[in-house]
Amino acid sequence: MSFDIPTFHAEAVRTPSHEDVSAMRDLLLETLREAGHEPDVDARGSVLATRGDDDGPHYVLNTHFDTVAPHVPYERDGEVVSGRGACDAKGPLAALLAAFLRAEPTAGRLTLALTPDEETLMTGAAHLEETLSADGYVVGEPTGLDVCVAARGQCEGTVTVEGEAGHAASVPAERNPVFGVADVLAALRRYDDDVGPDPDPVLGEPKLTPSGLEAGDAPNRVPGRCRITFDRRNVPPETSDSFRAALESYLAAHTPDELSTSVELIRPDTPFPDPFVTDEDDPLVRALADAGGGEVRPFGAATEASFFAADAPTVVFGPGVLADEAGAVAHAQREYVRLPELEAAADAVERTLETLLR
Repeated sequence: MSFDIPTFHAEAVRTPSHEDVSAMRDLLLETLREAGHEPDVDARGSVLATRGDDDGPHYVLNTHFDTVAPHVPYERDGEVVSGRGACDAKGPLAALLAAFLRAEPTAGRLTLALTPDEETLMTGAAHLEETLSADGYVVGEPTGLDVCVAARGQCEGTVTVEGEAGHAASVPAERNPVFGVADVLAALRRYDDDVGPDPDPVLGEPKLTPSGLEAGDAPNRVPGRCRITFDRRNVPPETSDSFRAALESYLAAHTPDELSTSVELIRPDTPFPDPFVTDEDDPLVRALADAGGGEVRPFGAATEASFFAADAPTVVFGPGVLADEAGAVAHAQREYVRLPELEAAADAVERTLETLLR
């Protein structure tokens, strides 16, 4: 089978995978089978295929085949393809799939591991963290062909401020949780200066962002509780679990005694990506940087790469960009990728594998 990147990419972008990934998974399985491979689907719905043998190093190519909503139709204007998933992440998917099919490991093993829920729950990658072990991972995301060796972690949660519910004419101000919101917001602003982790040499500072407020249902009634939502971008050594506990303790000490606060993660039963940093001098980093010609830098968003970085050196790499001079690209209505970048990404990964699996 001759695998044509633009043809596969067009079919992938035309296949909606923002609500149901079944059709996209079927496309991947069909493509791999036509190329002579026998892919598997694991317990969490990831697609896996392997080539080579166990006599030597093991490298994994990973990306995801789900997208955010809404679906944006495929369009092509010369060398520019637009549509949902064009760069995030069906562009990297096409490039990694091409590299997997072209590679001829002379020593070691190559695994293609494609996950179904990176944009939502990330349970696919969390399961692979338990079932895969390798010497290195290449995770496909839009990096403009730069080699990204680090990313901040990300989690979301709520701070609940509880006080006394009742008529607006009778509830004391010190028991009114709406007044307490001001104390909590001030504490959230000071948190990293007071007790947060130090800036990371590669990733920089952590970021804590209040993003929503829910309180009350009538102008003459004080609610018993108010809820603030937040987004946390963390850096080592902080994890989502350690952050939740530390923030709850900090808020308890910085809100009035007449009120109580609690902190909960929004998805306590599903994983959040923690921050990671890969050594810039690792052979995987150097080989891919040499092959692709891009710079070595951190990635600008949270990614499934953090699940693999605990096992082995991990890099994020692929065609397309998260944003350009006009604004957001990935997840935006104007999402696009340039076809020459798909070919360049595939060539760079193929050359990297030739270096590492020989």
